[in-house]
Amino acid sequence: MNIQVISRVSAVFLSILFLIACGNKENKELPENASAVQGKTPSNGTQQITFTRDQYNLASIETGQIEMRNLSNIIKLNGVIDVEPKSMATVSAPLGGYIKTAGLLPGEAIRKGQVLATIENPEFINIQQNYLESLGKLQFLEEEYKRQEQLRKEDINSAKTFQQVASDYNVMKARIKAYEQQLALAGISKSAVQNGNITRTANLYAPINGHIKASNKNIGDYVTPQDVIFELVNLDDIHLALNAFEKDVANIEEGQTVKFSLANENNFNRTAKVFLVGKTAGEDRIIPVHCHIEGEGKGLLPGMYVKAWIESGTNKQSAVPTDAIVQLDGKDFIIIETNETDNQITFQLEQIRKSIEQEGYTAITAADSTVLKNSKIVTKNAYAVLSALRNLEEGE
Repeated sequence: MNIQVISRVSAVFLSILFLIACGNKENKELPENASAVQGKTPSNGTQQITFTRDQYNLASIETGQIEMRNLSNIIKLNGVIDVEPKSMATVSAPLGGYIKTAGLLPGEAIRKGQVLATIENPEFINIQQNYLESLGKLQFLEEEYKRQEQLRKEDINSAKTFQQVASDYNVMKARIKAYEQQLALAGISKSAVQNGNITRTANLYAPINGHIKASNKNIGDYVTPQDVIFELVNLDDIHLALNAFEKDVANIEEGQTVKFSLANENNFNRTAKVFLVGKTAGEDRIIPVHCHIEGEGKGLLPGMYVKAWIESGTNKQSAVPTDAIVQLDGKDFIIIETNETDNQITFQLEQIRKSIEQEGYTAITAADSTVLKNSKIVTKNAYAVLSALRNLEEGE
């Protein structure tokens, strides 16, 4: 029970004790069992207690019937909120260099193509210089190639001379393409270089839309191609990454509904759909189960722990509200109303075994199945009845 429930039960219990005390004080003047709470243990060992009508009302006790409900056999799972691989990215400097500008903080929104940082590297100057020089040589070789090609058609020059010029021309074209790829890796526009703009800095751009997950470097840091400068994540594609035991995988298939909650939540009121079940088990004999989250997914972030369950077949079972079950000496009980008059209501403890718990209801079984048929049970403030019974036992 949480603190609020304990406080409420305590307040009710103290009030009941007050009425008990008053009842006991006046007991000599009242007929037997007229006003005070009475506890007894019948010959079958079942514990009973009788409340007056005033005590019953003060405790705000509510009763109801044991229901036959369609409860699913469930598979319990746990896991985390995750994102698909296409929604995660790392940003590095392919040619290395010094970070000149940065300042993005984790959590900041970014868009694809946005400048994340500026890198400075003297090697950029050499690449651009070589690129421009190669473009100049290519222009000469292209003219020479055309001239030698014409001469060869007229059989004026030798085949060897034409082949050599053609080879030099093709080699230079390949070299220029290589420089252009280096410029692209660095993040430098080849058009800007062709216009004569040589720079010692280059920009790093965001490859996806999303948010900054981590910013690992500061201004002035030297980074190598292996260093991760930024980690990016797109929260539009979050999903559940659950873990299933080998024994349960046969009952899990694509399209099944999953009920889940965060680790600090009690209500499984979020839903998802299984879209992928792993085909192999790891060393821990766990198999991954991936599920698409339905709805907005408000408040869900990658890395959050979740608990979940999957329905696996349904059948009708005797069930009671989970709050109707109390524990005594490590055993589970429900409280059954056995007799009611104008002035008194009698309850008794009935030991049960819990089974499936689902959406506020728990399936139960009892040694005597007839007890569960047509019985009126305490559904609210059952612990107030239990506390009063335990107090009477301790006072005997």
